[in-house]
Amino acid sequence: MTSPDSQTIELDGEYLDTITVHGREYQKYSIEHRIYFGPVDEEEAQRLDDQERVFQRIFDSRLIFPPIPRLRRVLDCGHGSGAWALGVAEQYPDCEVTGVDIAPQMSPDDVPENLWLQVDDLNRTFTFPSNHFDLVHSRLLATGIHRARWSSYIRDIVRVLKPGGWVQMIEIYFNVQSDNGSITDQHALRRWSSHYMRALEDRKDLRIGSRMRNLLTGSGLVEVDTKMIPLPLSAWSNDPRMRDIGRSNSDNIHQLLRSLALYPLIQRLHMSVENFDALVEEAQQEARDHSLKAYFPL
Repeated sequence: MTSPDSQTIELDGEYLDTITVHGREYQKYSIEHRIYFGPVDEEEAQRLDDQERVFQRIFDSRLIFPPIPRLRRVLDCGHGSGAWALGVAEQYPDCEVTGVDIAPQMSPDDVPENLWLQVDDLNRTFTFPSNHFDLVHSRLLATGIHRARWSSYIRDIVRVLKPGGWVQMIEIYFNVQSDNGSITDQHALRRWSSHYMRALEDRKDLRIGSRMRNLLTGSGLVEVDTKMIPLPLSAWSNDPRMRDIGRSNSDNIHQLLRSLALYPLIQRLHMSVENFDALVEEAQQEARDHSLKAYFPL
């Protein structure tokens, strides 16, 4: 669907074409233009919905963090399965919510009247009017935004925000850590991380989270607050809430490790399917080993 306030043109059919690689479905346009290397099939949509439920538990069911007294327009950059945008549209029925993503394949069929889902490449300059949105939401785009685009991407966000508007961003650093320092470079989890980052380093900056504060303040934004949250990969935490979150992640860790890295490691690093499967299996077992206390920095 297209918002009447945007300059987005009708959906080009080339965005709808998919290709199947190693049993998973990918957007042909993204693969050919080296924009995004993750699957766009129903399995991935389900994983993203499960991921959204984990985030809701991490953030105590808060969809929006900033203190915005009257929310009128929201932009969701990289809406994925549409779960966050759908939640905001339902929670704020008087707010116009616009979601943008390169791949329409995972978009929900039924959406509220106040939600518009658009197809566009966020690596391009925004076409939205200046001073337009109360909030811009950007989550886990390190695998989609070109490494050279981040500064201009943040500037685009600032331009489309109303005076006094807010930006809410979440990124994962994909180098698996351990709370007790027990994971070494020889562990499969660390090898998975190293291979994954190496496979994308020519196009993506998977360490962007560590630079986000400087990028935001450098763009002129004020009241910038950043926080690192350890996202446990299994139920190792002594904190009951984080232990429950880790338990949920443990149930889905195989899907996460495989979905993110299948195309990059096999197609871009030329790892054999057998070696990839063995690496994911070993990494999954390590993630569930409570003694390693494995987590992603969020």
